Amino acid sequence: MFSKTFFFQSLDELEQESDALRAFAPTLLIVYASAPFFTSSQLYLTVSKICANCVGCSTAGEISANRVTNNSISVVVVRFESSSYVKIHQTRLNDMPSSFDAGQSLARDIEPIGLKGIYVLAPGVEINGSALLKGITAYVPQNVRISGGLAGDDGAFEQTYLLHPMGIDNRSVVAVAFYGESLAFDYSAGGGWRSFGPARRVASAKANLLFELDDKPALDIYKAYLGEYAEDLPASGLLFPFEVLNENGEPTGIIRTILGIDEQNKSLVLAGEVNENQYLRLMNASTEDLIGGAIDAIAPIAEKNKGEDLHCLALVTSCVGRKLVMGDRIEEEVEELERQLNNTTNIAGFYSYGEISPSNNESNCELHNQTLTLMLLKEKH
Repeated sequence: MFSKTFFFQSLDELEQESDALRAFAPTLLIVYASAPFFTSSQLYLTVSKICANCVGCSTAGEISANRVTNNSISVVVVRFESSSYVKIHQTRLNDMPSSFDAGQSLARDIEPIGLKGIYVLAPGVEINGSALLKGITAYVPQNVRISGGLAGDDGAFEQTYLLHPMGIDNRSVVAVAFYGESLAFDYSAGGGWRSFGPARRVASAKANLLFELDDKPALDIYKAYLGEYAEDLPASGLLFPFEVLNENGEPTGIIRTILGIDEQNKSLVLAGEVNENQYLRLMNASTEDLIGGAIDAIAPIAEKNKGEDLHCLALVTSCVGRKLVMGDRIEEEVEELERQLNNTTNIAGFYSYGEISPSNNESNCELHNQTLTLMLLKEKH
């Protein structure tokens, strides 16, 4: 397997390099770009001519090699050496309540025989990401892992975009299904956030809508904790996510971000589901905490692949909330990737509104928030 990453600041630059990209004869092309680029037909027309198997999404920041950029286009092309191949599937997500059904619809079309892994890109707004993932996993073999993320729009939470072989729209869910005996995957995830304050019981919730904590309106409690930050909701919610605890008050390893608020119902819209009688605690983090979380995510994959000379592709999905906390130091978590992984590893990805990944190779797939997730793809000889 070979892969290359490219970075462009305009659609014209991408167009100028399209012949060189086409000459690479890619099996798969993935594009991560700022939302405004998806409003132009030129993006789809250009990448679809380079490779028919093209997917992509709008972002809250683009990752290319050791760089994190905004208002740019990051392109990664992949070419398999053996008989490995991909199939791309797409379905429509009409609204948030239909997330589970959309996941099922997508997964039903995926051929399970020979399936080795799935990479999913989905809208970042008006979605229940954990319900979508439940719908997908209901039809996918248990030994097949799923990774990917929810699209972004530079932190506006208004309109995100997906690119697939049929075009560009704002309500598609796209899956890349990987096939081939020589393909191998590694997965990991890490956060770095710290919880604070009391654990509050989820007294009333439905799917990803949180109505009451300790029998009090969830929005009122959340605003009381945030103080002056409450004026900037929902954007400031990215700085104060929830740690999810089980019914016994024990950590589950899951973090939930606030995507929106409902002033009339005094409720919170979360990026994924919580269950009644679970407990939630607020979290925050420093830049050093988050870099430590990134190191925790990278370390097991780096150790497992230490000394190998196979070419690898690391697809990274990291949360926009991490980007807001780290500010100008955001590239440090990507630089840790480059430092720890073999120099034969190519790095690409994006900052998202939700991260899809197992925590490790053995765990089940989850929707994460405020987390750096990593999928390492390689093709064994």
